[in-house]
Amino acid sequence: MILTIDFGTTVTKVGVWSENGLVTLARSELTTSHPHVGWAEQDPLRWWTTLVIACAEARAQAPAEFGRIDVVACSGARQTFVPMTSKGEPIGKGILWSDHRAAAAARGLAEHMGGDDINRARTGIPLDAGAVAAKLAWLAEHEPGRLETADLILSPRDFVVFRMTDQLVTDATFASRSGLYDFDGNAVRELAGPALGKLPSVVPSDTVVGQVKPVPGAELGLRPGIPVVIGAGDRQCEVLGSGASEDHPMVSWGTTGNVSVPVQERPVPSPAGAVVTRAADGGWLLEGGLSAAGSFLAWLGRLLNRTPDELARLAGESPPGSRGVVAVPWLDGARAPWWRDDAGAGFLHLGAAHDPSDLARAVVESVAWDVVRVMEVVTVGRLGGSTAEGVTLGGAGSGLPVWVEVLTGVLGIPATRHRSGEAASAGAALLAGRALGMGLTLDSLDPVQAVIEPDPAAVEVYRELRPQVDHVASAVIAASDTLPGAGRSAAP
Repeated sequence: MILTIDFGTTVTKVGVWSENGLVTLARSELTTSHPHVGWAEQDPLRWWTTLVIACAEARAQAPAEFGRIDVVACSGARQTFVPMTSKGEPIGKGILWSDHRAAAAARGLAEHMGGDDINRARTGIPLDAGAVAAKLAWLAEHEPGRLETADLILSPRDFVVFRMTDQLVTDATFASRSGLYDFDGNAVRELAGPALGKLPSVVPSDTVVGQVKPVPGAELGLRPGIPVVIGAGDRQCEVLGSGASEDHPMVSWGTTGNVSVPVQERPVPSPAGAVVTRAADGGWLLEGGLSAAGSFLAWLGRLLNRTPDELARLAGESPPGSRGVVAVPWLDGARAPWWRDDAGAGFLHLGAAHDPSDLARAVVESVAWDVVRVMEVVTVGRLGGSTAEGVTLGGAGSGLPVWVEVLTGVLGIPATRHRSGEAASAGAALLAGRALGMGLTLDSLDPVQAVIEPDPAAVEVYRELRPQVDHVASAVIAASDTLPGAGRSAAP
C-alpha cells in the first residue's frame, strides 16, 4: 500500500493506493490570506495540520488498507516557501507562488542578471514576481530580519518531509522550478542572495530520504519506520500520472492551469514564453503555468454567492462563445505565455441579457484560450511543425465535463482521462513504486477511463472566435501599460 500526499494551494490531499488503483482519497482545505493587494500568504503550521486531518479521514474511510501502508510519497505546488529555524519553526507566514509583492524586485534582479533572457538561458525560469529569487530579494529589502534569523528556506512539501523524517532535502523538480539553480543543479549565488547556504540539498525524485519518526507517525496514524520518498512537483507528477508524452502534452485544471510537454533533451534556446524544468524521470518539461483556472471560477462564485461546482454546472448551459461574453483570467497577473505581472482579469461585451451561466462559461473559455496560446509555444518546432495529436488531463478539472468540452473544442483535439482523476497523486505513487522496485505501471495503477473527442460544431465556433478573443487579450495587455495602479503592489 502506498500513501500519497499532494500539497496543493487550496487543499491537501491524501491518497491510499494499492497496485490496482486508488483505494480512497481524503482532503483538507487550506486558507490563503491577502493582507495587501497582490499578497498571498498561508499559515505554515496549517500545512501540517491539514495533513493530520486528511490522514485521519483516509484512515476512517479505509482502516484496513491504511494500516498496511508500506511507503509514503509526495507531490506539491512549487515556488511557495517560508523561512524557518533549524528546528522547523516557521518565521512568519508562508509566501505563495501566486504572491506578487516582488514585481519591482523581479525587475531589478533581472537587470542585475543582465536581462531576463540571459537569466532564462541560465535557469530556464523567468524572473517575474512569482520567482522565488524575486521574493527572497523582496524579503531582504523589506523584512531582512526574517532571512537573517532563518536557518532554512523550505517549501510546504519539504517542511512536512522534514517533520516526518528529520531530513532537510528537496528534489530536482522543485529546485529547477525555484529559479535559484542553473541547469546543472547548482545554486546561483546572485539569485539565492542571503538564502545561499539555507537551501536544502537536492536529490532525485524517486529517492527514499528517510523513515517516518514515532511522534509524527502517531499524529498521522502511521507506524514508525515507513520509508518516505521525496516525490516531485505537482506538474511533474501530473505528467507521470496522466501518461503525457511529447505528442500528448498534459493540460491541468486546478487552482491554476498548466501545460507541460515532457522531452528527453533540453531545448536550446528555451522556447520564448515557456519555462524549462526538470522532469521526475531525469528528462525535462516545457511548461506554461497559467495565472488562474479554478481560482477564477471560485472568485466569480464568491461574487455571485455560488459554489464553483454550481458555476461549472451553469457554464454547461451557456453555448460555445458564452453568448458573446469574453473574459481574461489574469487575477494574479498574466503568466505564460504573456509574463505580465501588471495585467488584470476582466469581462468584456457584457449585456443586460447575460446571466451567471454566460459569465461562468466565459471563465472556463478564458483559461482554455490561454492553454491554446501556451500549446503553440511549447509544441511548435518540437513536433516537426505539426500540432499535438491530443492531450492528457490533470488536476481536478479532469472531472468537470464543461472544462473538457471547452478544452477539446478550443484545441480541436481529443483529451485522455484516467480513472482516478488524480494524476498528481498517481504520479507520486509511481515514484514510490520506482523507489522500492515495486514494478508498478500506469496501466495497472490508473488505467485510461475515456478519450473525449471534440465536438466538430464547437471546434468551428471557436475557430471563428479566435481572432476576436486574441484581440481582446492583446488590448488588455496593452491597457496595463497605461492604467495607473494596475500593477501589483510591492509593499503596503
